[in-house]
Amino acid sequence: MKSYDQLYIDGQWVRPKNGATFDTIDPSNESVITQVAAATAGDIDLAVNAARRAFDEGPWPQMTGAERATILRAIARGIRERQDKLAELEVRDNGKPLPEAQWDIADTAGCFDYYADLADDLDGHREQNISLADERFTSIARKEPVGVAGAIIPWNFPMLMAAWKVAPALAAGCCMVLKPSELTPLTALELADIAHQAGLPAGVLNVVTGLGPDAGAPLSEHPGIDKLAFTGSVPTGTRIMQAAARDIKNISLELGGKSPFIIFDDSDIEAAVEWIMFGIFWNQGQVCSATSRVLVQRNLYEPLLKRLVEQTQRVSIGNGMDEGVLLGPLVNRGQYDKVLAAIAQGREEGATLLAGGTRPANCEKGYFLTPAIFADVPQDSWIWKEEIFGPVVCVRPFDDEAEALRSANDSRFGLAAAVMSHDLARAERVARRLRAGIVWINCSQPTFTEAPWGGYKQSGIGRELGEWGLSNYLETKQITRYDSHQPWGWYIK
Repeated sequence: MKSYDQLYIDGQWVRPKNGATFDTIDPSNESVITQVAAATAGDIDLAVNAARRAFDEGPWPQMTGAERATILRAIARGIRERQDKLAELEVRDNGKPLPEAQWDIADTAGCFDYYADLADDLDGHREQNISLADERFTSIARKEPVGVAGAIIPWNFPMLMAAWKVAPALAAGCCMVLKPSELTPLTALELADIAHQAGLPAGVLNVVTGLGPDAGAPLSEHPGIDKLAFTGSVPTGTRIMQAAARDIKNISLELGGKSPFIIFDDSDIEAAVEWIMFGIFWNQGQVCSATSRVLVQRNLYEPLLKRLVEQTQRVSIGNGMDEGVLLGPLVNRGQYDKVLAAIAQGREEGATLLAGGTRPANCEKGYFLTPAIFADVPQDSWIWKEEIFGPVVCVRPFDDEAEALRSANDSRFGLAAAVMSHDLARAERVARRLRAGIVWINCSQPTFTEAPWGGYKQSGIGRELGEWGLSNYLETKQITRYDSHQPWGWYIK
């Protein structure tokens, strides 16, 4: 295994100031994969200062979009060249099944290609003429990079979540300090190496691994950061927002969710069951947009539950590298214990556990859990309201459209939602009334780089992906010129 005990700062691989490391664990067997560099505040300061110099004095922000696009495309090629290795690292570090990891890495490369195209387009749209009422003046609106960005990414899609932030930031001309989750740091360090090989100038991308309190907190509080971008939990997002408020930093947050899935009784049962399962069991349910609250119209409720239990019990569970596995382990012991505690609480609250929620018989070690189905879940219960972040689905019946919408929108979250019906007019109507930033019709979870991603309410601030992701890293400047040769006339000589 390659050594990961160094940080990537200012175009060089350096050991952390205190020389410390931490273990990264394979969740399938609880063994140590390798030791990873443990950054602290002094290392964060070095990284931010490197990014600051690269932005204030270096060539990157001054390059044309086309010049930056060349390097972004080189990064995409480098990712594809290492795709097999990167996917295996994701499986070992995160636990997800290999086909899902391969999908993620392919999407990561595609993300860099997509933002390379937007960087190209930026050259022709950087400045916009403004029509003014006073003809003595000429004015333009100009798009410029926001500056130095600090990015803190989660562990559920490690390399893909890095790309969602790094690719648009670089396309815009920003410089960045990237802090991956301490649970899944390996592919972020590989990304640094790929970017280095692609010719990215020193200091433009810095990757610092470390624990949240030791590295993430100093990054979010550093005065040299112009923008903070974070994906993760609401409590951590709250702390980051508080830190950003001290310096009035530009901020974007993609936080938690408790997404509803409304299924009307004209829906096909087999299609509904497959999308329910994909919507909550994909990536072991460790997905912020997971449609974990399922509302089924009463006429379909019992037959759908019966089929859902049958199909769920057929899901293959095991090491993500094994062929045919659909569910790998949860990411670590802490997450495993949290999900088990949530399942116990659901039973105490009166919900009916129809299936799952225990360790599979064939998995003696590792953080494996059979996918759980709760039925008749009380609407005021903790498991109905709060994010579990595991393979646990909660199901309730409803009688009519109005009731379904009331229940779906009764949440402090608003990241995603889904609706299923053969009546497309009804599905479209419901989609427009759901209070969520992402709504799927007759499906759940497909994600496209071209479309905006982000939520309402406590699910976050701002949007990633698409042109909206690039806008996250751009400021708008007004430049106005006085063209008249006549005195302004503020005073008379």
